[in-house]
Amino acid sequence: MTVSLTNWAGNVRFGADSVRRPASVPELQRLVASCARVRAIGTGHSFSPIADTTGDLVSVAGLPRVTELDSGRLRVRVSAGLTYAELAGYLHGHGLALANLASLPHISVAGACATGTHGSGDAVGSLATAVSALDLVTADGDVVTMTRSADGDEFAGAVVALGSLGIVVSLTLDVQPAFEIRQYVYENLPREQVDGQLAEVFAAGYSVSLFTRWRGPWIRQAWLKLLAGPARDAARDSAQPAVWYGGRLAAGQRHPVPGVPADSTTEQLGVAGPWHERLPHFRPEHVPSVGSELQSEYLLPRRSAADAMLAVDQIAAAVAPLVQISEIRTVAADGLWLSPCYGRDTVGIHFTWVADARAVAEVLPLVEAELAPWGARPHWGKLFSTSPEVISGLYPRLPDFRRLMSRFDPVGKFRNDFVDASISAGR
Repeated sequence: MTVSLTNWAGNVRFGADSVRRPASVPELQRLVASCARVRAIGTGHSFSPIADTTGDLVSVAGLPRVTELDSGRLRVRVSAGLTYAELAGYLHGHGLALANLASLPHISVAGACATGTHGSGDAVGSLATAVSALDLVTADGDVVTMTRSADGDEFAGAVVALGSLGIVVSLTLDVQPAFEIRQYVYENLPREQVDGQLAEVFAAGYSVSLFTRWRGPWIRQAWLKLLAGPARDAARDSAQPAVWYGGRLAAGQRHPVPGVPADSTTEQLGVAGPWHERLPHFRPEHVPSVGSELQSEYLLPRRSAADAMLAVDQIAAAVAPLVQISEIRTVAADGLWLSPCYGRDTVGIHFTWVADARAVAEVLPLVEAELAPWGARPHWGKLFSTSPEVISGLYPRLPDFRRLMSRFDPVGKFRNDFVDASISAGR
């Protein structure tokens, strides 16, 4: 008898036989060793069936909370089920920070890293690039520790692993001194002005996000997040223009989705604040984004951003009626084998769709066809229809990852239909 459980969006109904919540790592080890098929589930914020299984689902949220800070080495070891909101508060209380955060802090550390989830910023990598070590329970129930320093190239294959090497119980992350951010929102930026200067636009802040609905010649909003500091606060205030790339500075707090109250968004209007209260778009105590939605995202070479946006314009008649908002942002290149940012400075084109799974499924192939010339890689935790054959050509280290997966999990205990379709094809 399967359990009745859905993901956050409600578009995935899990087919697991049971949901287990072990209270200790030894209990998890015994559970994994005894299962034929098992997958870990985090906060359920993925829109794809990446966590689904025909066996047992395991939540690591019940494992003992771990926050072990090594201030001298600027590292913190955390339990896998910790959310970024929980971790950020802890770090900030010790005068430390992560380099970046995703747009919503509600997600678990392990789940975000395993799927290549990211924040925004030309010089900042995905959340997984902060991982310097991880502990995971493998198929036979053993705990294996992998580190960036000791495991080298294979470590780069293990961080973004889609849950297919084992169940991660803790991660060690790089941290840095805490910092402050000022956040400004500009409205109605003319596309003809922005498209020709995208590199300059994205380089203008620590993090820059552009929001559009693919309707008309406008970028609806630009969210500009600037580093702040006591020595330069006055200069920042005086230098911030009322008009930026043709867009006007918003006069009040804004939500990226039209018509949605801005209560859930992080503080704007240039008020300096802690990194963890400005880098996300949404506050952890609120439902993120709009709640009733589906999501997709495609990541491609940053130099192709303007061409890719123009390509989506060509199918705006099909896309716009289903889009609540679309976000365009940048991420730095990394060397993690299955990261969508592997080997290239990246731009992400994100779609927050209406909650109509059938209609969205029909438009995804159109979007993917338009973005195919630039080798668009779909976000693993969001909706896509890209074929296994195409995915195989998008990740140069995929054959190496298949070998790593076979060594860690020779019987396929951690695989599921999603992994079989997306990763295991051609093995």
